[in-house]
Amino acid sequence: MTVSHLTPAQLAGRLVEWSAEKKDLSGARLFILGFLAGVYIGFAAHLATVVATGDFAWIGLQQFFVGAVFSVGLMLVVIPGSELWTGNTMMTAAWLEKRLTLADILRNWCWVYLGNLIGSVFLAWMIVSQTGLMDGAFGGTALQIASNKVSEEFATTSHNSAYFFRAIGCNWLVCLAVLLAMAAKDIGGKILGIFFPIMAFVAAGFEHVVANMYFIPAGIFAKALPAAREASGLDAALLDQLNWWSLWQNNLLVVTVGNLIGGGLCVAAVYWWLYVKDKTKD
Repeated sequence: MTVSHLTPAQLAGRLVEWSAEKKDLSGARLFILGFLAGVYIGFAAHLATVVATGDFAWIGLQQFFVGAVFSVGLMLVVIPGSELWTGNTMMTAAWLEKRLTLADILRNWCWVYLGNLIGSVFLAWMIVSQTGLMDGAFGGTALQIASNKVSEEFATTSHNSAYFFRAIGCNWLVCLAVLLAMAAKDIGGKILGIFFPIMAFVAAGFEHVVANMYFIPAGIFAKALPAAREASGLDAALLDQLNWWSLWQNNLLVVTVGNLIGGGLCVAAVYWWLYVKDKTKD
C-alpha cells in the first residue's frame, strides 16, 4: 500500500536532515532567501490587513477569514522555497543530534532574521508609501493593528508575559504547519497542512515576529498619510507611541524569544527526543 505522507518517526528524521542541509548555504544566499520570506509574509500580512478592515458583526468569524488569507504567506515560503526564521528555530533538532554546531545555527539565524526584517520593512514601505492603496481605510487598519501591538504598557509584567506566551503558541503552530507540509508528498497536501495551523494561530490572536516586522513598520509608514490617520481614530498620544524604538522594545524582542521556544523547544526538541534520540542510540 502506498503511503501518501511521512510517518511521525520518518518526519522527525527528515526534520534533522532538513536542518543539517542548511549548513551549506552561504551567508549571501541565506540573506536573499530570508529577504524573500520577509516579503512573502508581508504580502500575507497586507492581505490580512485588507480583510480586517471594516465592521464585522461576528468578530470570531472575521478572525477566521484573516487567518485564512494569512496562510498564503507560509505557502509562498515553503513551496517556492525561502528561509523563514520562525521555521528555522527547528534547527535545534540537528544540533541535538550533533549534526550542527551552535555556531552553525547562530550563523543561519542571524542572516535569515536580518533578511526577514529587511524584506518585511521593504514591502511595508512599498505598499504603504508607494502604491496609494493605504491612504484611507486600509491605512487606518494598519495603524490600529500596529498601535495595538506596541502601545500597551509593556513595562508591566502582565503585558510582557502575555506577548511571550502568545509568541510560544504562535510558533508552536507555525512549526507544526511546516512539519505537516514536510510530511505531505504532493502540493495539495502541503497547502492543506499549512492552512489549518496558520489559520489557527492568527485567529487565536498569537504573535509572529516576522509578521510583526511587516505590521508595525506598515503602521509607522502610515502615520505619514493624513487619511489613514483620520480613519484610524487614534489620538496623538497613541500615534506618538508607534515608532521604531517601540517596535523593538514593546514587541519584537519578547516575541522573538517566545517564538524561539515555541519552535526550537516545543516542536523540534520534543520530536527529536520522541523519535530520533533512542533510534540513534540503537
